[in-house]
Amino acid sequence: MASKETTTTLNKEDFIKNTYNDPTIEKVITKKDLNKMVWRSLLLQASFNYERMQGGGWTFGLIPGLKKIHKDEGDLSVALLDHMQFFNTHPFLVTFIQGIIIAMEENKEDRATIRGIKVALMGPLGGIGDAMFWLTLLPIAGGIGASLSSQGNVAGPIIFLIAFNIVHFGLRFFLMHYGYNTGTKAISSLKEGTKKISRAASIVGLAVVGALVASYVNFKLGLVIQAGKIPVNIQEGVIDQIMPKLLPLAYTFFCYWLLKKGKSPLTLIGMTVLIGLLGSLVGLF
Repeated sequence: MASKETTTTLNKEDFIKNTYNDPTIEKVITKKDLNKMVWRSLLLQASFNYERMQGGGWTFGLIPGLKKIHKDEGDLSVALLDHMQFFNTHPFLVTFIQGIIIAMEENKEDRATIRGIKVALMGPLGGIGDAMFWLTLLPIAGGIGASLSSQGNVAGPIIFLIAFNIVHFGLRFFLMHYGYNTGTKAISSLKEGTKKISRAASIVGLAVVGALVASYVNFKLGLVIQAGKIPVNIQEGVIDQIMPKLLPLAYTFFCYWLLKKGKSPLTLIGMTVLIGLLGSLVGLF
């Protein structure tokens, strides 16, 4: 006797529907599932493209949870296609959104609401992540590592990687569990703290960058001129009297100006090396 095979055929309308074939709500997500999704979040940008940005990696990260939640093939197909749409946020903070969204999926929330929450959180977390990591954590951890390396200590790069990734992975796991456990309640807390967090992180980051410029941009003139019978060192006798570390600051702003003009970082590195070599040959530095 031939067995019957049931297949689920999806129409275009199914992809944008907001209801479920199986509306049963069941708590099935465990800590193990959340941790598995955290590790998958590391591949968020593995299939990055200019049509959907991180959409593929975002969906890949949610698959373990979605498969446990949506036992109906039609519901699972709609959820997967739904999440495959455009998505783009800071890769280190994405687990916060994942936690909230997987909690909403588990509660079988309206699909339009899930899409709206996902889109609403992308931008704020992108801004917070840039301020926290690229303007604060990276300069601090990099400065510590560079300081040790400049003294010939081989532990410099190791300390940098350990310090950076303790914060990085700590936040990934914490935010996934926090987002899942608090659900949409976490959104109100995020809205209240977004501006304060971004401002505080930006201030700290800019202060650290300023300190790094003064400490690690070594730009000194070795030029000495004669003022009558008295030799005058241009660096110590003139420039440092106006403002210590003026040349490193000026060169940093010059590089920043070139970046804004569209010059690539590699061009700036090559230019810096060339200026250093030529200046050393003619005795200017």
